[in-house]
Amino acid sequence: MRRTGTTRRGALTATGALALGAVLTGCGSGDEAADGGKPAHSGARAAAAKAGRTVREKAVRDGALLLARYDLVAEAHPATAAGLAPLRAAVREHGKALAPPRAKGGDEKPPAAAPGPVSADPEAAVKELAADERRRADAYAQALLDVEPELARLLASVAAAAAAHAYLLTELAEEAAA
Repeated sequence: MRRTGTTRRGALTATGALALGAVLTGCGSGDEAADGGKPAHSGARAAAAKAGRTVREKAVRDGALLLARYDLVAEAHPATAAGLAPLRAAVREHGKALAPPRAKGGDEKPPAAAPGPVSADPEAAVKELAADERRRADAYAQALLDVEPELARLLASVAAAAAAHAYLLTELAEEAAA
């Protein structure tokens, strides 16, 4: 004899069908704005793209300053040059990865101002580099919130590398002191 009425299996099937219908309806074109049929979230995408360009341009400027700072420290304190070389190379590669795509007009920006003087003490000079790397890691971590996902992943990687650089530079500063 067959049961009549609602069974647990039937209720679960109906609930699943309703949930699937709600999801599929939500994926449709019902979220278009009244102005020209553009999706309502296109403004957020445009804002994220603009923020991404700004972050990339600032990253290139800051990276150039940091590279110059690495060069100044290595020049002022030749004993630290061997330890700084791989970190400097990584910073250069990060700058290349973060550089915005070239515009066809060739709107080159003037070079960044030269970094300030380097401390006469090798330990202090390397600790200043470590502080610069920490600031860079913090800035990139903060910028993650405002950019598109692809750039956010790249910024997260570079922020992690900058934090590792800060740690390594702190260790190098202790070796320079010894």
